[in-house]
Amino acid sequence: MTSTAATRTAWLQIHFCVILWGFTAILGKLISMPALPLVWWRMLLVVVLLLLLPRVWRGLRAMPARLLWSYAGVGVLVALHWLTFYAAIKLSNASVGATCMALGTVFTALIEPWLTGKRLSKREFALGLTVLPGVALMVDGIPDGMLIGVAVGTISALFVAFFNSLNKRLVGHSDALSVTALEMAAGVAAITLIAPLSGMLSPAFGGNPFLLPDLHDGAYLLLLAVACTLVPFVLSLLALRHLSAFGTQLAVNLEPVYAIALAMLLLGEQHELTPRFYLGVAIILGAVLIYPLLVRPKKIEHPEILATGESKVVGE
Repeated sequence: MTSTAATRTAWLQIHFCVILWGFTAILGKLISMPALPLVWWRMLLVVVLLLLLPRVWRGLRAMPARLLWSYAGVGVLVALHWLTFYAAIKLSNASVGATCMALGTVFTALIEPWLTGKRLSKREFALGLTVLPGVALMVDGIPDGMLIGVAVGTISALFVAFFNSLNKRLVGHSDALSVTALEMAAGVAAITLIAPLSGMLSPAFGGNPFLLPDLHDGAYLLLLAVACTLVPFVLSLLALRHLSAFGTQLAVNLEPVYAIALAMLLLGEQHELTPRFYLGVAIILGAVLIYPLLVRPKKIEHPEILATGESKVVGE
């Protein structure tokens, strides 16, 4: 395959991946289980499927103990991110949840300098200010009953910013599939430990993770684990060989756009929201799409982020 043809194929692959990632919010709305068992089963299925690969076991055996614990800690943050992400969807709808995830890129731009000791650039600070009118319009354009979903979704986006930034701080680099398996396994363990406390939370969060899902939810969970996690992860790793980090980040930042379009098409959510909401979304997504222009990422440092976040900042 020529270089031009390979690049064209890679672009198709990465956009197909972004569409699949966009379905995560839709499936979160379609699955009747509360957020906690939903996330537990999603992560468990991904772990089981990855542990079938000898490459993953080799990568885990070669990983230093310090990295094992570091990635496990990041996996706990991933679990909390997914838990709050799906709870936000249950408390509002898929469009609101996807929009909140777009804030992850903005939060990362603001939080990463604080965690790494780097000086916050004026351009990234301006990016953070730019989204504030969008957030205000978004909040003003939804029913009052969905405001708690925005609050929980914003917390989820903060978790995205923390685990994106912490992943970049890890000194060593390991096989991306092995790292993903480790982070997912740590997430399963964390959710198992906090499950007894779920009764203190909203019904959108709680639930017994050990109850088998019914046929309807089981089919959607399998789709979530395979079609929305592992398949796009593998395809995106292949596509990264032929795409710049800048182009990849720009494409990945379209994920909320695809999710909102799918929510309108499949769930009819536009009838629940006002034009003010969509104007706010346009401002937020405009800022997010400008982000790669400000940062100009040079390479993909941590491709495992492609499998573990609904909002992804993959370049550095």
